[in-house]
Amino acid sequence: SPAMPMGSSAAMPALPPGFRFHPTDEELIVHYLGRQAASMPSPVPIIAEVNIYKCNPWDLPGKALFGENEWYFFSPRDRKYPNGARPNRAAGSGYWKATGTDKAILSTPANESIGVKKALVFYRGKPPKGVKTDWIMHEYRLTAADNRTTKRRGSSMRVAG
Repeated sequence: SPAMPMGSSAAMPALPPGFRFHPTDEELIVHYLGRQAASMPSPVPIIAEVNIYKCNPWDLPGKALFGENEWYFFSPRDRKYPNGARPNRAAGSGYWKATGTDKAILSTPANESIGVKKALVFYRGKPPKGVKTDWIMHEYRLTAADNRTTKRRGSSMRVAG
């Protein structure tokens, strides 16, 4: 019998042959993050709840329920200051640094903003002298002010040497 990949969960749902998980940004917000924030069940329970800020990015694939080159997680947003809005992105042996501009995620057909997508890059060490790696994460968050749950998508291209 084939060996189970390291970190595989016994709670992994039975998926149909050939199943692929490639949701659009809108689908992630509406069917996964929005439902998670509302304490409703997911269409397919394959997104693990992991505090990604307690991990190095190369440890995350072993905590995922599904994925090969990209992995999805629900993670709490850590605040830099208790009453502030600024996120704390220190993680493991480094930190996640935002890059580029935020992308608004619009609902169809209403064309209303339902979420925001932000790209982040992992740096080893401490700012401002961190060393950039090839680990990239896309952070999704709901635009509703009262929702604090954040969906994370981690994507590994190759590990920097």
